[in-house]
Amino acid sequence: MSAPRERRAAITGIGVVAPNGTTTDTFWKATHEGLSVLDRITREGCEHLPLKVAGEVRAFDPAAAVEERYLVQTDRFTHYAMAAADLALDDARLGAADTADEPFSIGVVTAAGSGGGEFGQRELQRLWGKGSRFVGPYQSIAWFYAASTGQISIRRGFKGPCSVVAADEAGGLDALAHAARAVQRGTDAVVAGSTEAPLAPYSMVCQLGYEELSTVGDPARAYLPFTTAAAGFVPAEGGAMVVVEAERSARERGAPLRALLAGHAATFTGASRWAESRAGLAQAIRGALDEAGCAPQEIDVVFADALGVPEADRAEALAIADVLGGHAARVPVTAPKTGIGRGYCAAPVLDTAAAVLAMEHGLIPPTPNVFDVCHDLDLVTSRARAVDVRTALVLSRGLMGSNSALVLRRGAGEGV
Repeated sequence: MSAPRERRAAITGIGVVAPNGTTTDTFWKATHEGLSVLDRITREGCEHLPLKVAGEVRAFDPAAAVEERYLVQTDRFTHYAMAAADLALDDARLGAADTADEPFSIGVVTAAGSGGGEFGQRELQRLWGKGSRFVGPYQSIAWFYAASTGQISIRRGFKGPCSVVAADEAGGLDALAHAARAVQRGTDAVVAGSTEAPLAPYSMVCQLGYEELSTVGDPARAYLPFTTAAAGFVPAEGGAMVVVEAERSARERGAPLRALLAGHAATFTGASRWAESRAGLAQAIRGALDEAGCAPQEIDVVFADALGVPEADRAEALAIADVLGGHAARVPVTAPKTGIGRGYCAAPVLDTAAAVLAMEHGLIPPTPNVFDVCHDLDLVTSRARAVDVRTALVLSRGLMGSNSALVLRRGAGEGV
């Protein structure tokens, strides 16, 4: 993503709808305090399933965030996306009046793994229970993983480059990279990120095929990566959206430069081949560092993928050591997702939001519920650690074999 200074991609706005907070401020407070909100799943129709624990978004009223005409067309995962996009645009100080004159200068790119399972299940139940005349016309689009990109662009009138990344869970990071490259090619701004809603009965049944899924019933022990008690991951809903802009144009309009998207790379190693993911993830890290022009010793914190599968955790720890060398033993590593669950494509975007906030506040958030680390990592546990964070590395892997790494540089505050 190397580019002339005036086209460097900066994050100017962040919007979060997560299990531990439905605004960026509440998300950060819970994250840096190390609060765990994992709990027993309460969704109707899920009681009998072996998956018992997840990160639910409970303090969210879609009717208060999204207009009725869009609510009836869309699934929960798109409700989260539209609400988070609004928050990110407000944070970036991009209102309707600022974007109306140049609709082709703003794009949207999202990633999603689960799509609109709740909406799709409801309409299929109507089909088989009542007949085809009772199925709504929006069944054809609401379940689709591209729905959030489409609805955000329609609702906001954005006609710039719009796309959807299909790259497994690592697609969350890849969506941010696509946004950065669109900006470098001349687009003024891109709304990018990912939200998920995988906690409907149909969606959960589909997930039960993942060997990596934890079915432990104790919320405090269900998701413990990098420990001998690791038994897989628990899912989460919600996610985050960010506004990505050219650094120069953001400065000209006085927007906050929250972080620079400095480098990104992605690889593929195959489904559930966790030992092989060591080499693939290491290659992605090297590529991201190279693109950022960043030396390994410049990394101040690593936001880990943290799958919670012993073989995968070991591969990640070794990949970090392979690339960072001797610095790997000293660099703090964290996985705040252990307090909210692993939200598929949304997980690395939430990590990116947390990384930006960590750079701004000089605090590395802890890894909730995790204490007895069995890998050679300086994992931040128990409480946040005060560190001057200038450069952060965010990692992500997907169950189908995608690997992605993103390097963030600290922004310069208010544009001048």
